[in-house]
Amino acid sequence: QVQLVESGGGLVQAGGSLRLSCVASGLTFSNYDMGWFRQAPGKEREFVTAIRWSGGSTDYADSAKGRFTISRDNAKNTVYLQMNSLNPEDTAVYYCAARPAWSSGSYYHSPGYDYWGQGTQVTVSS
Repeated sequence: QVQLVESGGGLVQAGGSLRLSCVASGLTFSNYDMGWFRQAPGKEREFVTAIRWSGGSTDYADSAKGRFTISRDNAKNTVYLQMNSLNPEDTAVYYCAARPAWSSGSYYHSPGYDYWGQGTQVTVSS
């Protein structure tokens, strides 16, 4: 079965950095667009960033632009999220998600994704 396993979360001070990883198994990784979403307590899950199956195109939420970078290594079935200049508003559970490259579902919204990881907690202290 398909599994997405995130790692790299933790506690960091404001201004610090973290790198999240998500390893996929049970699917042909290079056929899937990959996204990162986050959910803070009491808030809805929100889009952070996504990368197309080939790695040739990326998109970011306004809150992530200039601070976060998504990348992927199709040889390792892994997608990464480098987060710099973190602030307390970035505190959330971060989820990676996968959608087939041919999907007609939304690239920017969680219902458009078929598979999800269990999430990794990111906490930014002030």
